[in-house]
Amino acid sequence: MSESGFQYYGKDLEALSFAPRYHQWILDTIAPNLGSEIAEIGAGTGNFTRLLLTDGSYQVTAFEPSANMFPALDSLRQESSTLKSENGFLSDYAESFPNAFDAVLYINVLEHIEHDVNELKLAGRVLKPGGRLVVFVPALPWLYGRLDELVGHYRRYTRDSLRGVVESAGFRIHRLHYFDIAGILPWFVVFRLLRMETIPSSVGLYDRFVVPLMSRMEAMVPPPVGKNLLMVATLV
Repeated sequence: MSESGFQYYGKDLEALSFAPRYHQWILDTIAPNLGSEIAEIGAGTGNFTRLLLTDGSYQVTAFEPSANMFPALDSLRQESSTLKSENGFLSDYAESFPNAFDAVLYINVLEHIEHDVNELKLAGRVLKPGGRLVVFVPALPWLYGRLDELVGHYRRYTRDSLRGVVESAGFRIHRLHYFDIAGILPWFVVFRLLRMETIPSSVGLYDRFVVPLMSRMEAMVPPPVGKNLLMVATLV
């Protein structure tokens, strides 16, 4: 395990907004593409990692570069025999994991990476033949607001911009669609119009009452637009 001097505090804000039903919705949607050996890039303190481990089907290697976030992730490793934790960027470890994973996950992470195409090329090097790249990112550039700035987002994606990045990295897209149409209006009001810099307590109400309904609806009919984008791809 390598030591990283990188400090990232945006995840502290994001961790406050962790909504278990929302993230279970993401996991339920991507689960058919995961296989058993998973790399989770930018795992933070391990909130989504914990969901993966709860499922019981996965061997997870979680990468987190920030020195201040990693201890919480590493403590989770001590509780689970199916988790490995690495304190560094994927670029620090790519040579150590050639063709090692059935899936590489970027769950609310790729928007934090300046050179996203180069990053996904690294992901291709650690995937097994036929392995899946799974990306979940914030969508709609016109929603980019104060919170995006505070947590270090370089961008919000459109369907076309994400497609361009993924294909430029050498992948063929199997699934690409918007996610969480109901979240657009509250995000616009809170973080664009009101320019709030903290996570509102109402995120818990949204998670409890809106997510169960929207997850069922969007499973039947993918929305024409949404607050996020979800993409699954394989190497060409």
